[in-house]
This record gives sequence, structure tokens and C-alpha cells, in this order.
Amino acid sequence: MKALVAYLSYSGNTEEVAEIIIEQLAQEGWSVDQYRIDFDPLLDITKYDLILIGTFTWYEGRTPDEIKEFVLDIGYKPENIAVFGTGDTQFGGEEQFCQAVDRLVKFYESRWEGLKIEQSPRGAQEKIVINWIKGVVEDVNTFIKAGKNIRTAISE
Repeated sequence: MKALVAYLSYSGNTEEVAEIIIEQLAQEGWSVDQYRIDFDPLLDITKYDLILIGTFTWYEGRTPDEIKEFVLDIGYKPENIAVFGTGDTQFGGEEQFCQAVDRLVKFYESRWEGLKIEQSPRGAQEKIVINWIKGVVEDVNTFIKAGKNIRTAISE
């Protein structure tokens, strides 16, 4: 199985989450490509069985422009997208916490609940990341065991 972990990170928090996800996928036997949104040249995402998009939530709960541009660059709505992100309740409270994650999950109609991490994934939150990606992988494996193509059967 082949996965793409695409993310945007300014402070390093979202990148830390991406690294944990990449490590867990590799431990599960996945081939994983890392893509830094707004830095790396765009990849052909059609070759991936699972695409994970990582973002942070910007000013007043907004989605960063670079993420919006990445979504436009993709040009369609793949069904095999999972979303993760970082944010903080310190600015804007719970109502603005990780709204970019919520927006992307809704836009892609993702099968999986978005992963939301308060600032850095260090400490107890690392286990939250690990459990989330294990759940996504378990779900994907269910499709594979049923002999379904994960890229087209995910919306079932």
C-alpha cells in the first residue's frame, strides 16, 4: 500500500504530527511519500491508496491559503483522504479550534474523523496521533481484505 502525507507547517507542530503518522505507516508496512505543501513540486496523487492532508488553523479559525491552493491543484475530490491538523484553544477558544481540519473533512466528505491536536503532539497527544492513524489503517485494511479497491470503494 502506498500513502502520501501532505502537510503545511509554520511552527513545526503539524510537521511533528506528520512525522509520527509517517513512522506509524512505515511500521505497518506502507510505502510513504512525504510532501511539504507550498515547498515541494506537486505529485501525481492518483498513485496513492491513502492521502493524508495536514494543516494548522490560521487566524480566527481560517484555513491557510496554501492549503486552499493545494486543494485547487489536486483538481478533484479523491475519496481516499484523511485529514489531520494542529491548532490551539488559547486563541479563539473551542469554537475556532482546528476549524481548518473540520472544513477539509467536510469538503472531501472524508470517511474518517479529522485528527485535531492542541499545539504540539508531544507527550500524551502522541498516543492520540498513533491511535488515530492505526484506526485509519485498520479501516483501509478492511477494504483490502474484502478485495475492494481502496481508491474507489472508500465511500461505501
